[in-house]
Amino acid sequence: MPKLPFFFARRYLFSAKSVSAINIITGISAFTVAVPVMAMVILLSVFNGFDGLIKSMYKNFDPDIKVTVKEGKVFDRSAVENNLHGIPEVTGLSFVLEGNALFEYRNNQYIGTVLGVDSLYSEVVPIENMVVRGEFNPKFGDIDQVLVGQGIAYSLQMGGSLIEPLNIYVPRKGRVFSFMPSDFYRVRSIYLSGIYALDNETDGQYVIVPLDFARELMEVEEEKVSAVYIKIEDSTDANKVRKKIADKLTDEFNVQTRFQQKESFYRIMQYEKWWIYFIILMVLIIASFSIIGSLTMIIIDKKKDTDTLITLGAGKTLIRKIFITEGMLISCTGMIIGLILGITVCLLQMKFGFIEMAGETFMVDAYPVKMKITDIIGVVFSVIFINYIISVITVNSLVKKKYIS
Repeated sequence: MPKLPFFFARRYLFSAKSVSAINIITGISAFTVAVPVMAMVILLSVFNGFDGLIKSMYKNFDPDIKVTVKEGKVFDRSAVENNLHGIPEVTGLSFVLEGNALFEYRNNQYIGTVLGVDSLYSEVVPIENMVVRGEFNPKFGDIDQVLVGQGIAYSLQMGGSLIEPLNIYVPRKGRVFSFMPSDFYRVRSIYLSGIYALDNETDGQYVIVPLDFARELMEVEEEKVSAVYIKIEDSTDANKVRKKIADKLTDEFNVQTRFQQKESFYRIMQYEKWWIYFIILMVLIIASFSIIGSLTMIIIDKKKDTDTLITLGAGKTLIRKIFITEGMLISCTGMIIGLILGITVCLLQMKFGFIEMAGETFMVDAYPVKMKITDIIGVVFSVIFINYIISVITVNSLVKKKYIS
């Protein structure tokens, strides 16, 4: 920014004269820029916080990489297991069997999904972090136990004692010819070890049982599974490992990273974040129009000064630069105030969590906040670009109207 236009613009903005209507309007213009800037910083940081929170939550239920079959429900586990030995990034495997079922507890019924897991499941997926009552313990000696989702527990009214077993019904395989309704399904009883909570969709759908219990219930052969859960090294790029695994398997398998397992959900979250950004950006544009009034009044008020500068040899280009710089100083002052306020609110929320959430949907008491430098830079460039365009258009328009000689 040239020194001379900046010198005059700074003097006009920070004049030591008594407070006038122009000073008040200029202050209001800066404030109207500060408010949407503060809102952008806070809302983008809150969305980042929710994004990180949700990803950390699903990390406790979804594996790093999941292998399923494209056609059918089950496949031979050896078809996958034998092809993973040469991949050093793979640190753990777990085999699961999934199927729909009817749950019954004290005459209350609910339709959901049985997830049969092996003994290595908790090493691949840290489900213990989601347990809110009891514990994750699929086997108590020789006794099979079930971990029930909070949504299912609520629907089955399991709020009281958990000493009664949960009855699980699944349809029998093949055709069954009988006049007895009970011959059309298999039923097994299993005692509860605990309750987990994640989100309404997940903990309202799945119960987790031992793998051999699920196989016996669903009449599935011992080597058959419906998915392979894979754990990889923390510092490894999941997409690169996914490609290595896919190259070793045949085309009949789907290989998905955690993001791909819920791709539409994560994309919607990103779309929502940027929709909010553009909505507030429109508010910022509308708020920035107040600079037009401030610049108009300043130009009219300083007409004698500009006439003097022109008499001394200053061209209209210099005069334009002075007032464009004036508009930028007003907007940048508001931007800096907005950034300071927004960052301060975010830091206080991160430290003290004084803005609390209603309910316990995400298992946290306060709104999560995570600031990103890229968001701050994006806000800064947005404010500078918008207000530069507005300042240029305003000054050039006033020159044409001969407010500047």
